[in-house]
Amino acid sequence: MTDTIQKIDMRDERRVEELLSLQTTAYRLEAKLIGFDEIPPLADTLETLKQSSDTFYGYLTGSGLLAGAVAVEEERPDELTLTRMMVHPDFFRRGIATRLIEHVFALYPDYSAYIVSTGSSNEPAMRLYRRFGFAPFRRESIAPGVELSTMRLRNAARPTY
Repeated sequence: MTDTIQKIDMRDERRVEELLSLQTTAYRLEAKLIGFDEIPPLADTLETLKQSSDTFYGYLTGSGLLAGAVAVEEERPDELTLTRMMVHPDFFRRGIATRLIEHVFALYPDYSAYIVSTGSSNEPAMRLYRRFGFAPFRRESIAPGVELSTMRLRNAARPTY
């Protein structure tokens, strides 16, 4: 079997448990990297994850293991926010995050802009988003010594007025 990306059925208890485990593992690493352990996804429970308004897409290995996931939500009209990005550390440096972002762009081509936020000191994430053309447009201090960068990618295929 080959690796696939598919929408996660949030009614599938087993898959949501896998997603929560992946999310906790990935965001604990980010928390350590940026020196801030109050990242909102770390507060999720199985129930809060199931009730999320985000749409989740999972990167499944050929054996069916959930190796990565991305979540999106239209928080503002004509802007799609990538609300969560996670890859299990056992699968780092295999292009999974890149493929997840490409998948989002393919599924949602008609937005005028895409938004993402990450800790400013999370250099791997900042590099990934810059590679796609995301540019910081807002930085905010969320705790002493911890800065959050919000980045935007304007969709060149769509005119902005």
